[in-house]
Amino acid sequence: MEDLVLIRNNKAVCTSLQVAEKFERKHKNVIKSIENLLEMDSAQKLAQWFSKGKYKDSSGKENPIYYMNRDGFTVLVMGFNGKKALEWKIKYINAFNTMEEILRERNTQLWIDTRQNNKENRLKETDVIKLLQEYAKEQGSTHSDKLYMVYTKLANTVIDGKRDNMGVSVLNNLTLVESIILQTIQAGMSMQMYYKDIYKVCKDRIEKFMDIAYLTA
Repeated sequence: MEDLVLIRNNKAVCTSLQVAEKFERKHKNVIKSIENLLEMDSAQKLAQWFSKGKYKDSSGKENPIYYMNRDGFTVLVMGFNGKKALEWKIKYINAFNTMEEILRERNTQLWIDTRQNNKENRLKETDVIKLLQEYAKEQGSTHSDKLYMVYTKLANTVIDGKRDNMGVSVLNNLTLVESIILQTIQAGMSMQMYYKDIYKVCKDRIEKFMDIAYLTA
C-alpha cells in the first residue's frame, strides 16, 4: 500500500508532489495551479488548506512543495477529468478517511496504551536480535551486523507507513509479529539452530499468521 496521505502537525494531508505523480501532471504545473487558487482567494480561506514547504530531489536540490488537507485536495483536483483521474480521486478519499480515523484513534487511551505496548515489545525484540548477531557471528556469519535490518524488514511486511500513523488493529498485528520473531529467535538459539534456519522459521510463521489475520479481518 502507498502512503497517499500522511500526518503532519497532527493533520491528515497529502503532497503536491505525489498528486502530480499520481494524476500524471508536471509538479511545476500543480504548484502553479495551487498558487493560482491562492491568488484568486481574496478572503484567504484557502490558505488554511495549503501549506508551503521544501523537499530535496535526487540531486539534493531544494524545491517547493505544498501540503494540503482534504479540502485543499478536493479543490485542486476538481477539474482533473478522466477514468484514471477518478480512480485516484477515490483512492485519495479513502486514504483521507483512513488517516482521519487514525487521528481520532490517537486521542484515545486505547491507542496510547497499544502504542506503548508496541514500543516495549520492540525494545525486547531488539535486545534479542543483538544476541542473535553474536550467535550468528559464532556460527561463521560475516554479516551478522545486518540481521537487525533483515528482521526489521521482515516485521515491516505487515505494516504500511510509520508506527505513529497506524491504527490500533495494525499496531496489534505488528506487536504480535515482533513477538513471533522474538520467541522464534530465542527458541532457535536454545536449540542451537543454524541462524539462517531461524530466519526461515520466522518467515514461515509470520506468513501463516498474516494469512489467518487477513482471513479474519
